[in-house]
Amino acid sequence: MIGQLRGILIHKQAPDLMLDVAGVGYELLASITTFIDLPELDNEVTLFTHLIVREDAHTLYAFSSRQERTLFRTLLKVNGVGPKMALAIVSGMTANEFSQLIHANDVTGLTRLPGVGKKTAERLIIEMRDRLPEPDEASDSDSSSKNPKPAPSIRNLEEEAVAALLALGYKPAQASKMVSSSSGANLSVEEIVRNALKSSLS
Repeated sequence: MIGQLRGILIHKQAPDLMLDVAGVGYELLASITTFIDLPELDNEVTLFTHLIVREDAHTLYAFSSRQERTLFRTLLKVNGVGPKMALAIVSGMTANEFSQLIHANDVTGLTRLPGVGKKTAERLIIEMRDRLPEPDEASDSDSSSKNPKPAPSIRNLEEEAVAALLALGYKPAQASKMVSSSSGANLSVEEIVRNALKSSLS
C-alpha cells in the first residue's frame, strides 16, 4: 500500500491534486483541510495517503496529518460510510471536534455535516464511540505535518474558499454566502473556510 508521497505539487483544484514524484504524476483526492494547507504550485509537499482499490479504479486519498488519515480509515469501517462521506467528514471538522460530537452523543451536530442524516449520525455514534480516544481540548491546534507556503494573492482568497466548500458538498449559492460572511482582512483561505464551517455548524 502507498502510505506516503513526497514530491512537487504540479496541480491543485479542490479536491484534486497531482504530485510529481521522481517524474511520475500521482493523482490524489485531498480533504479540504489538507487542500487549504497546501503550498503554492511547484513547491515540495509531503502527504500521507490511503489507497482504495476497486474494479474500475485505484484511488489515492491525501491527508496532511496522520491523525486525519487515521480518522478517515476508522470511518471507512462504519457500515454505510464510503470514501466520499468519510472525506466530507474529515474535511468538515478536525478529528478532535468529531470525537467531541461522538462522545457527547450529539446527533444534531453530526447531521450538520454534508451527507450525514440522522440514521447515519446515530450509527456513527454507536460504532465509533469505542474506537475514538476521548477528545483533547489542546489537540485542535496540533498538526503533525505543516507545509511551508507563501501567502496567496488577496483576490484569490474567497475564490479558493468557495472552491473548497463546493468540493465539500455545499451548493454554490450557499458556499458563496458562507464565504462572504466569514472573510475579512488578513485572513488566510484556511481561516475563512474554518470560520465558514464553524458558522454553519453552530
